[in-house]
Amino acid sequence: MAKINGNEIRPGTIVEHDGGLWASVKVSHVKPGKGGAFAQVELKNLRDGRKLNERFRSEDKVEEVRLDMKDQQFLYETDGRLVFMDSETYEQIELDADLLGERRPFLQDGMTVSVQYYGEEPLNVTIPQKVVCKVVETEPVQNGQTASKSYKPALLDNGVRIMVPPFINTDEDIVVHTEFLEYSERA
Repeated sequence: MAKINGNEIRPGTIVEHDGGLWASVKVSHVKPGKGGAFAQVELKNLRDGRKLNERFRSEDKVEEVRLDMKDQQFLYETDGRLVFMDSETYEQIELDADLLGERRPFLQDGMTVSVQYYGEEPLNVTIPQKVVCKVVETEPVQNGQTASKSYKPALLDNGVRIMVPPFINTDEDIVVHTEFLEYSERA
């Protein structure tokens, strides 16, 4: 682990702080009229999801942590636990399904995901940014509606409701952006 100055923290930086592993979510650099500059950092605990706001002055030293990324294949879910398999060693791990939050419905059988490890401990799962889903229910297109930039609600095969352009019909495959939970394009 490398020590970095408090003003070198950027969004996505993982630090060891107060005995835990924290990912910086938001960082704003503040230069008050009196006193020294500091970084106001919103941190999220990688183990339990707690959030914390902390101030780091430029002379403060923090431990930056590098996490290892491994591609793993999703196998199945059982009792609120997700089971993944390492495609090289065939070793299986279980992670809490709550780790994915609102992105959980987009995890599909056989999907390859990136699992972040701290040593041997799996901490986080990143699913692909774009996933193909089928529209199972939406309103039919109305004449003249396609000219405007209006959207209509649609129910996907995984139970998620999103807004889609008016030209999308039932039983069509679409690409959904999993980070923003919104329509991206036709599949």
